[in-house]
Amino acid sequence: MSQNSQFRLLGARRFAPFFWTQFLGAMNDNVFKVAFTSLVTYHTALFEGVDARSAAFLISAIFIAPFVLFSATSGQIADKIEKSRLIRLVKSLEIAIMTLGCAGFAWHSATLLYAGTFLMGLHSTLFGPVKFAYLPQHLDESELVGGNGLVEMGTFVAILLGTLLGGELAGLEQGGKLIGPLYVGVACIGLAVAGRVVSRGVPVSPAPQPDLRINWNPFTETWRNLMLARENRTVFLSLLGISWLWFLGATFLTSFFSFAKDVLGGDQNVVTLLLAVFSVGIGIGSLLCERLSGRHVEIGLVPFGSIGMTVFAVDLYFASHGQASGALTGIGGFLAEPRHWRVLADLLLLAMFGGFYSVPLYALIQSRSAPTHRARIIAANNILNSFFMIGASLLGVALTQAGFSIPELFLVVGLLNALVAIYIYSLVPEFLLRFVAWILVHTVYRLQRVNAERIPADGPAVLVCNHVSFADAVVLMAASPRPVRFVMDHRIFKVPLMSWFFRQARAIPIAPAHEDPALLVKAYDDVAAALRDGDLVCIFPEGKITATGEISAFKQGVQQIIQRTPVTVVPMALRGLWGSFFSRKGGAAMTRPFRRGILNRLELVVGEPVAPELATPESLQQMVTALRGEWR
Repeated sequence: MSQNSQFRLLGARRFAPFFWTQFLGAMNDNVFKVAFTSLVTYHTALFEGVDARSAAFLISAIFIAPFVLFSATSGQIADKIEKSRLIRLVKSLEIAIMTLGCAGFAWHSATLLYAGTFLMGLHSTLFGPVKFAYLPQHLDESELVGGNGLVEMGTFVAILLGTLLGGELAGLEQGGKLIGPLYVGVACIGLAVAGRVVSRGVPVSPAPQPDLRINWNPFTETWRNLMLARENRTVFLSLLGISWLWFLGATFLTSFFSFAKDVLGGDQNVVTLLLAVFSVGIGIGSLLCERLSGRHVEIGLVPFGSIGMTVFAVDLYFASHGQASGALTGIGGFLAEPRHWRVLADLLLLAMFGGFYSVPLYALIQSRSAPTHRARIIAANNILNSFFMIGASLLGVALTQAGFSIPELFLVVGLLNALVAIYIYSLVPEFLLRFVAWILVHTVYRLQRVNAERIPADGPAVLVCNHVSFADAVVLMAASPRPVRFVMDHRIFKVPLMSWFFRQARAIPIAPAHEDPALLVKAYDDVAAALRDGDLVCIFPEGKITATGEISAFKQGVQQIIQRTPVTVVPMALRGLWGSFFSRKGGAAMTRPFRRGILNRLELVVGEPVAPELATPESLQQMVTALRGEWR
């Protein structure tokens, strides 16, 4: 596929109708909510018995309530019913909801509009699990990050457009008479109808578990879904990571009104500008994920994203600290102040790193969740998101009541983000390890993968590769779509600084029989246990790093491993590390000045998988030598 595959998806029937269906739905949600909030805030007299000061919080709470109550049920429905049919049913429901909402706007009925808000929350609750469970059924692994990036970008663009349209329509007047509410109702029905029409193009997506018996009790099913998500530690912590992003995002988005007015001295248009910059940042980060990840699920971007979010949240505090509020200004006056550009840059970059953080997590959850209950895992995520968003509101209220300013709130959340990141990465070192590997191959080297799809997506396998340098394991870790357990010489395993890295990667140290026979036996036992657990195990059959650049004879250990646990063997070859700082060319490794130049281009070439009965040290050596080719 070409490098433009991410955008080519927008022309593919398996993706485009679904993309525009969810885009129109997200836009309609925000047209409705923003218009309703704007009307009860600035035209409170239209709605009898409504308190303008609490209405915005009430609307937000009513919209979130269905996520808490019905996410578990919606996850079951998405696993049981064919998805294109379910999508069309949900979009038909949206038309009915917006008809009710139109009546509420026309009659200025807060009761009908509150009911419409709740039902739109229910609509989004039903669509959420379908939204993220649909993609893995129609995109392959190399497209998953790009597809998620487009969906994430589209969602925030839709939120922005819905916010702008809802705010503009709500305030329309004619001859001194407010006519906006009726226009809002008509627009919402129009968007719902458009979404239903587009959904007709969504292709058939078979139900993964059509015989599932639905548990209609939302409380017991919510608990069951959370327990289901906890079965895979990495997936569950990824769900918590995404929910934390919703916590952080909700804190910033709900603070924009006060931030613009009381800190920056801006009017409603400045609020829109802040939201636009934030949305554009999320979109840019989401779209860049595919390029930065090499079109596979690269969770090394997650720590990269969390570092950026902390840095720019803290800098936003300093950029806005000491800002004096005065007469409210529009966008022109706001942009005329040079220091405001730093605020916009911080918001843009904070949101962009949020995109780096969220897209790989969504792709990881989709790729590592069993298809039979993937939608219920996403439903569990929606439940957690709701709780975290409620927590964000409570924290914001508590801190502001305690006298914290909005910039100080941003500082607290930025520092909390660092603590949460450290906690998650300490529980799942895979994130941090992939980050280190990703940094290495995107700063020191440029890595090209050749036929990397031959590495099994699941199940056990033995990877065999030539041994060129001390960086081989890190490069292979960055190139593999799955975690890899490396078998390595016990002396390399004990190299200072790198020892911590190898221990966290659960590398398996091995020693020759004449040096440490007990360690040799333990290494073979650990390899067998890893393969029984379905892991990828990588060995360097030469038994040592080359001192000449040539491939040494493969030792018999590889055959003993395969005979004990017959699994598929995948030959691989590294090109480009010979002569690097980490190789032994010209003397001991890592003793010469570091040079970055013509040798910074690396290639990992993956050969055809080999059946265990055909894998011998001699045949594997020939394959790896052929894959490596001649040194240049």
